[in-house]
Amino acid sequence: MPRGDVIRNAKSALVDDLLQFNKKSSKDFVEEIFSSAGIEIDGSRPWDLYVYDERFYDRLLTGGSLALGESYTEGWWESPDLSEFICCLLRARLDESVNPWRFFLQRAKASLLNLQEGKRVFASGGAQHYNLGNDFYELMLDQKMIYTCGYWKNAKNLNEAQEDKLKLVCDKLELKPGLKLLDIGCGWGGFLRYAVKNYGVSGVGITISEEQARYAREKNQGLDIEIKITDYRELTGRFDRVASLGMFEHVGYKNYRDYMLTIFKHLSPDGLFLLHTIGANKSDITTDPWIDKYIFSDAMLPSIAQLGKSIEGLFVMEDWHNFGLDYDKTLLAWFHNFHKNWAQFQDKLGDEFYRKWKYYLLFCAGSFRARRNQLWQIVLSPESRIDGYESLR
Repeated sequence: MPRGDVIRNAKSALVDDLLQFNKKSSKDFVEEIFSSAGIEIDGSRPWDLYVYDERFYDRLLTGGSLALGESYTEGWWESPDLSEFICCLLRARLDESVNPWRFFLQRAKASLLNLQEGKRVFASGGAQHYNLGNDFYELMLDQKMIYTCGYWKNAKNLNEAQEDKLKLVCDKLELKPGLKLLDIGCGWGGFLRYAVKNYGVSGVGITISEEQARYAREKNQGLDIEIKITDYRELTGRFDRVASLGMFEHVGYKNYRDYMLTIFKHLSPDGLFLLHTIGANKSDITTDPWIDKYIFSDAMLPSIAQLGKSIEGLFVMEDWHNFGLDYDKTLLAWFHNFHKNWAQFQDKLGDEFYRKWKYYLLFCAGSFRARRNQLWQIVLSPESRIDGYESLR
């Protein structure tokens, strides 16, 4: 049966299995769940699954997505093509079918609390993630140290994809000499360095990572760039252009409106704001539990509806560009670099870290390939332009 037909029949098959669960072993049940997505245990195809520890079956049924990632990190299972395995799993929506009750607590916590409030961001998993070490990211990322999706329309490799993305952002913002540019979540300063050198603007970058700030300041010496360690809620001044590349995923749904109000307050009336963010197909208030626990705590992906509500009455939506499949290519390139250079970090970080990082990068690649996540570049203006806005690709 073609894979598309298998996926379309997945939900009805799973319902039948759930009704018969008490008559089957955990292994039988898990085998049938995966089979509904075109995945075989101990099969011969690259996306099939090999189980090395029989405890995997009970653990998966009681722990869902969190258990899947944790058991992989601990070496209980493997797939020759992990990203394609994840892609098959997510296309069939198996993550929604095995959803243990305790993850409702995660949703309740996100609903009751503002998990991205104030100083919490400096102690978050995001800040810890970015402070992992500049030497680590230098070997995993491109030459400019850009930790967001590349633009692969005409690119042949990661360096070209990231430079093309930076040029695309600058051109969409209509940068020109004399303008003042703000980069919210500036990372290691690569975008500001590119914009200042090639477009003659002055730049201010903010980050919550001390490691990133130190690196950015060293690399940008002699350029009209200021790097600050601060939260976006503590911004001062006014800017002609604002960019936010890969930071909005840490803002949190309860803060989307305040974030947009902050941008509106600090953006010139004739300015432009470009938001580059991963996006979700539907509104939610949490993220994958394994990603939340081990990679980016308290992160979440915005939906079109959530973004639309946050900008209403403030901005004109000038352009909305989706190139989510380019993130699949970007993540595979990052994993290639990570794997190639792993020997330099093995003694320091250990084998379990390798499996965790492999799972993170390839899990995300599979999610973009399955079209569960998107990559959006959105251009906003505070006032409608009389002559309109030219969308660029």
